[in-house]
Amino acid sequence: MPDHAASPAARTRPHRLRSAPALFAIPTLIWGSTWLAITFQLGVVAAEVSVAYRFALAALILATWCRATGRSLAFSRRDHAFLVAQGVMMFGANYVAIYEAERYVTSGLVAVLFSTIVFMNPIGMRIVYGTRLARRTVFAASLGVAGVVLLFLPDLLAVQSKASMAFGIGFGLAGTLLATGGNLIAVRNHHARVGVLEGTVWGMAWGAATAALIATATGASWTFDASPRYALSLVYLAVFGSIVAFGAYFTLLQKLGIGPASYTSVAIPVIAVLLSTLFEGFAWTWTAVLGVALAAIGNYVALKRDT
Repeated sequence: MPDHAASPAARTRPHRLRSAPALFAIPTLIWGSTWLAITFQLGVVAAEVSVAYRFALAALILATWCRATGRSLAFSRRDHAFLVAQGVMMFGANYVAIYEAERYVTSGLVAVLFSTIVFMNPIGMRIVYGTRLARRTVFAASLGVAGVVLLFLPDLLAVQSKASMAFGIGFGLAGTLLATGGNLIAVRNHHARVGVLEGTVWGMAWGAATAALIATATGASWTFDASPRYALSLVYLAVFGSIVAFGAYFTLLQKLGIGPASYTSVAIPVIAVLLSTLFEGFAWTWTAVLGVALAAIGNYVALKRDT
């Protein structure tokens, strides 16, 4: 078909594909670095309280930006109800569950558990929206999760069987399911033409409120660590780990769909391990190298588009 006769969808497709790598790279690189930043948050302040601080600060900054640029934060009751649900699941309960999981099991096992979102998202799309479950999606997901398992194989083999491990696995899977629910709502919000930045403001605000309620219910102490280590990591997590990363991720979800976007959960552990190599002396093994290779192939297969 001649270029001048191409359909509107065909004409916009190359632009969408060119922008996809950058949109994929932004949340992957940032969230890969937040693994290290989150370690600076642990200790003095309870995890639930830190989550509340993080998303409250992010929501305030993003709301100020939206107001300054003339973006309306008003939504219908129906749209706002979905924003509440998204905030509770994606920004509140999900993060608290993941933090809790790491109290009982290694971060490597949590990474493996969360990487299964590459299966949960397409299955959720099939159940909720009737979207076809492509064989390539399943194949790419299998490669990606296998890669993450190999990457953290020494940690997984070192885990001893004990009762507390069940709690860690339960929290890890619960966090993954909650994130999947938040992603499915994000798809609905896109179809309802809810703006990415405007919707994220409310999502993060309700996420902060959810974390605050959980902190209050569990009797967590509302303290604050004024050390530069805690304060600077909090700002980084709020601005880059929340506003920038989620903004790029939701835009990627709109452009390529929930399946390819979810592959950030496979690439993120790879970035985290690379940073751990530089700052924490991560020891590479042949299984780790093979794991990175499988994860990379899985991401390539997932993001590749037929021409």
